Amino acid sequence: MNSFTDTFTINGITLTAQPICRQDEVLTPDALSFIAKLHRATAERRQELLQARRARRADIAAGADPRFLRETEHIRNDPSWRVAPPAPGLEDRRVEITGPVDKKMTINALNSGAKVWLADMEDSSTPTWRNVIKGQLNLTDALERRIDFTTEEGKEYKLKADGDLPTIVVRPRGWHLPEKHMLIDGQPIAGGIVDFGLFFFHNARRLLAQGKGPYFYLPKIENHLEARLWNDIFILAQDLLGIPQGTIRATVLIETITAAFEMEEILYELRDHAAGLNAGRWDYIFSLIKNFRTRGPRFVLPDRGQVTMTQPFMRAYTEQLVRACHKRGAMAIGGMAAAVPNRKDPEANANALEKVRADKTREANDGFDGSWVAHPDLVPVCREVFDGALGSKPNQLDRLREDVTPDDRALIDVAATTGTITEQGIRNNIEVGIRYIESWLRGNGAVAIHNLMEDAATAEISRSQLWQWIYARAITDHGEIVSHEWVEELLDEEFARLERFDGDRFEDARDIFEEVTLATEFPSFLTLPAYARYLTEAREKATVEELAAA
Repeated sequence: MNSFTDTFTINGITLTAQPICRQDEVLTPDALSFIAKLHRATAERRQELLQARRARRADIAAGADPRFLRETEHIRNDPSWRVAPPAPGLEDRRVEITGPVDKKMTINALNSGAKVWLADMEDSSTPTWRNVIKGQLNLTDALERRIDFTTEEGKEYKLKADGDLPTIVVRPRGWHLPEKHMLIDGQPIAGGIVDFGLFFFHNARRLLAQGKGPYFYLPKIENHLEARLWNDIFILAQDLLGIPQGTIRATVLIETITAAFEMEEILYELRDHAAGLNAGRWDYIFSLIKNFRTRGPRFVLPDRGQVTMTQPFMRAYTEQLVRACHKRGAMAIGGMAAAVPNRKDPEANANALEKVRADKTREANDGFDGSWVAHPDLVPVCREVFDGALGSKPNQLDRLREDVTPDDRALIDVAATTGTITEQGIRNNIEVGIRYIESWLRGNGAVAIHNLMEDAATAEISRSQLWQWIYARAITDHGEIVSHEWVEELLDEEFARLERFDGDRFEDARDIFEEVTLATEFPSFLTLPAYARYLTEAREKATVEELAAA
């Protein structure tokens, strides 16, 4: 491993990581110069916005419920504005497959028959330097159709020789995540600018030549001012490369509770570049818990498995999202089907397919234009459901959902949620949290556990629920108080049950899990201390500012 003393600087950017094979194809002097310009133009505003997040969270903790904004009422009430029309390759998004940008997933996703591939550099990807660079190489190789892969067992993966491949939509990291292996003036560049900037610089013209364009999913946005910052980055990036304004298109994940109160405003800020909104359900639940975790029993949720899309506050969120999108000519994309097919267990497989079909049927009936799956085997299920709803149309933009009334109180009516907290629910949160973090530390950001696809968002729900239940002294269905001591006891038992193997990272995973679950302070993202301590070359402690960030 390198230390910070063993570094080199090019075009004002200091690189501190051990070089990766073919890295020079990605980190060209011109590409680094481009990223440096994006960083210098926006770093101060990004920090101000992260500070504003902390202030907003403190206000909510002190009892100030989010409401629709008075100061942007004129935007919501103006019926005349629309976002840009659907871009080439984004007119029909009935089934989108998501997954990290490793070679195997890249090939499987592009061969899956989905309309769109969400190429994920965020919650399903561990941000090791190797993954960051290899992901960029894999995307360019895929666009050039020169990507292939053979496993140690001799199984070959390669792109289908003919026919259209899904439209690629890249999800960069959120504003809170630094890239500590790229420094300007000693400060890390935002991971999101690295991911966006490198992909855009190397592939924007290539994509245009192929009849599509550089398209992105924007994660973890908390308000319309954060959308405005992204829009300004898009304008600058297009200017720097001499690419027409409006070429970039972005779909915003509404996966924070505060963003749900500003959906139309977010579309307005990005309007020339906006493609739609997505109901990022798992992060949304995590964000709700994070913001309201100290507000008492009214905001305590039951076991994670009982917080389904039919609960009243989740219905309000998805229906208002479809209405906001279609009112403005934007696509509404449904959330992740977490169930994962199990080819070795026919009964579990049938069960998973049935759950996915029910989930997608509800979304199609609600007016969504398409939805997400995490596994190639689920593409036909999702497509069949949306084929039935859409017929020969590419989308449902004409379904305006004017029957839905925007209701800011309904978005946080958590008290209407039905369900219970169970000992099994506590144990499941512990197991999923530790097993996910262990996998993440080994470089795998998406992992199937109990036939569900888990990523960072579901691990965040697991640990934040436990933190909140302890804080609120929540009571289980058997009348037991969820105490710090009891959770520690169950953690010992669950940890002892884990199947160990050579090279596993369970001890480290347990340390992180305990830190983000049982400590008095609540780190805003579990990935921040994990990244600082285990993935950076310097192996440093995360700073207090970082732990509070976002």
